[in-house]
Amino acid sequence: VQLQASGGGLVQAGGSLRLSCAASGRTYAMGWFRQAPGGERDFVAAVSWGGRTSYADSVKGRFTISKDNANDTMYLQMNSLKPEDTGVYYCAAARLGYSGSDHREYAYWGQGTQVTVSS
Repeated sequence: VQLQASGGGLVQAGGSLRLSCAASGRTYAMGWFRQAPGGERDFVAAVSWGGRTSYADSVKGRFTISKDNANDTMYLQMNSLKPEDTGVYYCAAARLGYSGSDHREYAYWGQGTQVTVSS
């Protein structure tokens, strides 16, 4: 499975961005992670094959994850962006049967897309 993330960019605080992640093969649960400069790769959101979603507390109410199973494409709608949302956003596909927040359970990773939120 190959993943291609897109949609990052520079936006002012309070603005919105929509990230996309296109998968070349069959995927099950998928997720978004982000990594700030010098930081760890942190969980942002995940969506199971059946559409169940989970979010990091820091993005609840502002971000929405969704997945189009027919086209194997995942999205992350990010609203009310804050400077602390800045980082490289990675999409990932989880191992069969997993849909949580542990990055070690994600077998396939995209190349990352940069999101920069200015204050």
